[in-house]
Formats: sequence, structure tokens, C-alpha cells
Amino acid sequence: MGDVARLYGAVLAELGVPTSGHLVEVSRADLVADIVGGTAIKTTEEFNKALGGVLLLDEAYTLSSSSGGSGPDFGKEAIDTLVKLMEDHRDEVVVIVAGHSEEMREFLATNPGLESRFSRTIEFTNYTAEELVTIVRQECAKHDYQLEENAADALLEHFEALPKDGAFGNGRTARKTFERMVDQQASRLSVSPDTSTADLTRLTAEDLDGVRASTPG
Repeated sequence: MGDVARLYGAVLAELGVPTSGHLVEVSRADLVADIVGGTAIKTTEEFNKALGGVLLLDEAYTLSSSSGGSGPDFGKEAIDTLVKLMEDHRDEVVVIVAGHSEEMREFLATNPGLESRFSRTIEFTNYTAEELVTIVRQECAKHDYQLEENAADALLEHFEALPKDGAFGNGRTARKTFERMVDQQASRLSVSPDTSTADLTRLTAEDLDGVRASTPG
């Protein structure tokens, strides 16, 4: 989502909407404090950094839940502060909130003025299993690994079987799968008596076995 937001900010900057088009990416942890009154201060500070550009709040729905270690009222304080700041600076900043569709609908319903502040909704479809395999291949190339064909076939089957629910992370799931395969490969080779240089850069279907049952994210 960060890449899309940066591109969007650059396009808007070309059109002269925000003055700079720079991106400030935040999450619940950047906005919510653990003391009463602290959240409004943190939220305002982060918002002010984005003036003239784009503010991206990823997984925005966590502000309306108790996740993150602080109570839900602190998240509500951040939402209320954002609503006021967006109204006060509506011509100075572009605000993008991102997250899973169902949770985002619930998030927008938490404050009467929140939904009206967002005039556009863009819903991205999930990557196909083939596209997720392509992302893993790209990660392999970036980090000088070779993905064996049996591993690619196993990955395709793995991604097709993954539930596309709220825990599914799309491209993030593919990247984490690659990272876990690398970890599995290291564990496998650590007990192998005959390891060649080529083995160190080769990922096989066996390296996927340890991550097949893991939760995507």
C-alpha cells in the first residue's frame, strides 16, 4: 500500500494538489499514547508532518479496536483528532486510510464525521496464486536465490489453498513465505553432511514444508 500511496502522492503533486507530495506513513503505534491526552498530541504531530503531502494510515481499523496494547478509548481519541485536523486542513493534505475491506467499513462507522471525509474508495483484488509465486521468484532474484521448479509448483498449490480472509496479506504473505523458506533452508542445510555452494542458494519444495501450515500475514 505504501508504494501505491507514494505514486498517488506524486501524481497529485504534479497536479498541484499537495504542495510537495511527500508521504508520511503511520500506524496505530505512531498515533496512540498510553496516557490520557497524549494521543491527541502524537496524532497532531504526525499529521503536521504530512502537511503539503500525503498521510497514509495503514491498518487504520486498529484504531477502533483494543489491539496494540492501549484501550479502545485512546484509539477513539486518535480518530476524533484526525477528523478535526482533516477538516481544519482539508486543502493542505491528502489522507489515505488502508486496511481489509470489512474492518475498514467498521472503522469508518466509528465516527459520524469520518466517512464523509473520504470521498474515494479503492478496493484492490487479491493477487492470484500465480502472481504470488511471481513475487516469491522476484524475492529470490533480489537475494540471489534459485527457486527450483518443484518448489514453484508446491508454492502454487500452497497459495491456492490459503484462505483469503482477514489474515491474508497479499504481497506481504508472499514475501514472508520467502523469508520462512530461507529460514527452513538454513535449518535443513545445517544438518546436511554434504552442502555445496549451489545448495546455499537453492530453495526446494522441502523448504516450503515447514511453512505450509503457517498463518499468512
